[in-house]
Order: sequence, then structure tokens, then C-alpha cells
Amino acid sequence: MLKIKISQPTKDELKKEGVDRWSSWECEPKTFDWEYDCNETAYVKEGRVTVDGDGETVEIKAGDLVTFPAGLRCTWHVHETIRKVYKFH
Repeated sequence: MLKIKISQPTKDELKKEGVDRWSSWECEPKTFDWEYDCNETAYVKEGRVTVDGDGETVEIKAGDLVTFPAGLRCTWHVHETIRKVYKFH
């Protein structure tokens, strides 16, 4: 089973990760299916979503640093407009 990892990083940890140089993305409330073909790490600046995938459901909100594993098939339920920055690795 693939696992989505969520943490609440400090400002120093975010600086060390270099999130200010990551790509940005935003989405208004809606539901959609998604599949990750590589690992993605994202920092959520605003909003709230629920992600269902591979037998788990997680809530992701502003302030979370999230890693989505390669191969994850999931459904995003965007409850509040989400604004995030991300990198693939």
C-alpha cells in the first residue's frame, strides 16, 4: 500500500527545502481523479482538500507539507480553494 506522508514543517525546514523556488498550482473547489507517475512533494499555502487513494483517506490543509508517492491513484475533493507549491522527484 502506498502512503501519503504529511508533516507540519517549521519556517526553517521550508527554507531548507527551498519551497520558495517550487512551481505553484491552485484549484477551486471540485472533485477529480489523479495519478502520480513520480513522487511529488507539495507545501499547501491555502485551502483544504480530502484525498482518497489506495485504501486511505487523508485531509490536507494550509501549513501541511505532503509527499505523494509515485504510482498513487487517487481522487481529490477540493473543499476550499487550494494554493500550493510543489516539486517532482
